Amino acid sequence: MLAVKKEGIILKKTDLVFEAEGVLNPAVYQDGEDIHMFYRAVRAGNYSTIGYCRLSDPLTVAERSDTPVLFPQFDYESQGVEDARIVKIDDLYYMTYTAYDGINALGALAVSKDLKHFEKRGIIVPQYHYEEFRHLIECKGQVNVKYFRTHKLDHLLKKIDVSTEHIKLFIWDKNVIFFPRRINGKLMFLHRIRPGIQLAAINDLEDLTKDYWDDYFLHFNDHILMDSKYDHEGSYIGGGCPPIETEHGWLLIYHGVRDTPQGYVYCACAALFDLENPMKEIARLPYALISPQFDWELFGEVNNVCFPTGTAVKDDILYIYYGAADERIACASVSLQELLIELLKETGTYAPA
Repeated sequence: MLAVKKEGIILKKTDLVFEAEGVLNPAVYQDGEDIHMFYRAVRAGNYSTIGYCRLSDPLTVAERSDTPVLFPQFDYESQGVEDARIVKIDDLYYMTYTAYDGINALGALAVSKDLKHFEKRGIIVPQYHYEEFRHLIECKGQVNVKYFRTHKLDHLLKKIDVSTEHIKLFIWDKNVIFFPRRINGKLMFLHRIRPGIQLAAINDLEDLTKDYWDDYFLHFNDHILMDSKYDHEGSYIGGGCPPIETEHGWLLIYHGVRDTPQGYVYCACAALFDLENPMKEIARLPYALISPQFDWELFGEVNNVCFPTGTAVKDDILYIYYGAADERIACASVSLQELLIELLKETGTYAPA
């Protein structure tokens, strides 16, 4: 069994209004020794913005902003900007986040050249009603039946008057995460329509038209990167941290969810994908990499949550930052080489030197 060390809590909520209810699920960008963390900050009423802090090493906070760096400005994100991830492609930083308007939760994008000033590009995932989505994906081949479940819809329908014409209720599409470089000339990003993880490939952002998504859903099976496989991810899975390029493939730390009598349990999982064809899964761990264990992971705004969203590497150590019980940010560490070896063992082809 792989040795994973829980490093403990890195960041807690403060008395500042914008983060008084919790801090969680940080986007992480490593620049040499500096680690930039863009975390979800929650105020009363479940209203989220993105706060910022800088770590001088993987476990030490050196500075922290007393105001959010990203906040709701448009109707599509009126209730909050949530759960950011960040990568740098060429000379541009891509920060993806979930835009929440109180009804819909959809992946959006902001870009920056300096990590200080961000330009919002709006929602980049499809905006489809459930029936539109279903009609398209069932046109060709068999699809995992869990994709036909309404998930949040039943709950939301009770909250709103669906006869009101201005209400637009879309399939939730979250956890948008770009690969940190173009692959075969393509921008590629992960996104999540429950219960699996899907992969989109485009030449430029302008390609994300309705025609693109219509065709995408008509061939939906071709774009499903992963579905649930093991017990610890039996309910559904979703993107976690930006993929890490290694000599053996793209290392993906993602989240898995299982249902228990005590409710959902969120854990961090690991898988490996081909460098030139990320749709090809090389291996995945048959057990959770990080699971709720300590009080600060077991109890909080949402109990039993380890939700990974960012990483840093120092020497051979991979540091995984995660939201703990939806209230605080914690870190776990593991040998990167040992994790890769453990994954390669799952292929049956690994032979120790």
